[in-house]
Order: sequence, then C-alpha cells, then structure tokens
Amino acid sequence: MKKFLFAALLSFAPFAAWGGEAKDLAADPAVEKRMVALAQNLRCLVCQNESLASSHAELAEDLRREVREQIRAGKSDKEIYDYLVARYGDFVLYDPPLKSYTLLLWIGPFLMLLAGLGTLAYQLRKRHQTVPEAELSAEAQRRAAALLNDEEKQ
Repeated sequence: MKKFLFAALLSFAPFAAWGGEAKDLAADPAVEKRMVALAQNLRCLVCQNESLASSHAELAEDLRREVREQIRAGKSDKEIYDYLVARYGDFVLYDPPLKSYTLLLWIGPFLMLLAGLGTLAYQLRKRHQTVPEAELSAEAQRRAAALLNDEEKQ
C-alpha cells in the first residue's frame, strides 16, 4: 500500500515544475509595494478584523484594485485614504481619528476596565463584610481535637 501511495505521489511530480512564484498583481512592483503598505492600514469591510492586504474577500480584492488605480493616477497616500474614508467612513481605517463620535471607541476600553475593577473591589469588600467568623462550641472543639489526636496516633 505504501508503494502505491509513493508511486501516486511521484506521478504528480512533473506538474509541480509548472508551479511558479506568485506574480505581483500590478505590473509595477513599486505600485504593488505601495498598495500593500497602504492596505496594511485599512480594514477589510467584510472580514472587519483583517487588514485589506491580508483579506481574501472579493470586496477586499476590489478595494485593492481601486487603490492600485489611484496610485497609478498619481494620488498621494492621504488622498487615497481620504477617498476611502469619504466612501466607506472612518471604519475603513485601522487607526480611526479622534473625533467626537469616535471618542467612546478610544476611551471605552479604559472605562470598561475601570468599571470592572470597581465592581471587583465592591464584590470583594462586600464578601469580606458578610462572611461571619466561624465559631465552634466547646463540644465541637473537643470532638475536633479527638479526631486530630486519632489521626496523629496512626
């Protein structure tokens, strides 16, 4: 069986020679390099947690093509970012600017952390105050001492 699998794998070896290095999508490597640098700072609108450069969604491919076209048209990085923000909003940027409507986005995690720490401190203080001290009666203390003494003898 192993010989059969090995022979089957060897029969596909000539096809591997046809495989080559992935070609740049842009004819000009400088355009492709600049597009990738720009796309690293842009969010894929479909995946939302991936950069435009690493996404395989069809919309991401269209946006990368559009960025390439704008680079070829001679637009600056700021003009390209401004165009995409005008079209898709600040959400397309991985590093959205600090504006009145993005303030919660920037300060929200710190507020949540403070609220969580405050809740934790409150709960710990409340638990400490409500747990009564355990007191044993004289009979219970005598029985516990007898049990401990029995274990020590063994």
